[in-house]
Amino acid sequence: MTGAEAALAPYGVSRETRGRLEVLAALLAKWNPKINLVARGTVQAVWTRHIADSAQLYALAPPQARSWIDLGSGGGFPGLVIGAIAAEKNPALDLTLVESDVRKCAFLSTAAGEMGVKLRVLARRIEAVEPGPRDVISARALASLDKLLGFAVPLAGPETICLFPKGAGAAGELTEAAANWHIRHRAHPSGTDPDAVILEIQEFSRGPLHRT
Repeated sequence: MTGAEAALAPYGVSRETRGRLEVLAALLAKWNPKINLVARGTVQAVWTRHIADSAQLYALAPPQARSWIDLGSGGGFPGLVIGAIAAEKNPALDLTLVESDVRKCAFLSTAAGEMGVKLRVLARRIEAVEPGPRDVISARALASLDKLLGFAVPLAGPETICLFPKGAGAAGELTEAAANWHIRHRAHPSGTDPDAVILEIQEFSRGPLHRT
């Protein structure tokens, strides 16, 4: 079993999807020295550190999701991985990747094209994204939970699920955010890092400090 096959085995993806993700891994290795898409020391472990770590978000999303927005997509994690899996399992998914760095947007668009993945890349700041509810909001290694919830407010509706991977400091971020937000969540253990979790935010609203 190859490293790619082992990393993706828990997610039941097809050979075609694995091929799309192999294209992503190759492009990342080619582009990363020029524009620093991910930490250079993690490129050799791309299948576990980035691709499988992103794939587990798709497994937590509602299977009937129709729209998904990924904030601060950077090197395409999780956005491009979500797109590759959705091409097989939910081809009607309306997927948007938001990234303010135009060089990274060029990578995202190029990678999506070469992977054969249908998605939209928005080259703008998150605050400038057109408001309206999406079924799923994701963000990886972007900001603290408190800030992420602020970004999510205009993009969330009653049925929206937020999926935010967090490291060993997740409990502290939840405590910090609780000063400003009412949050209903679940913390799912990460399948790629024993110290990490994926926070599934099921409901959130401004807390007492923001009431008028």
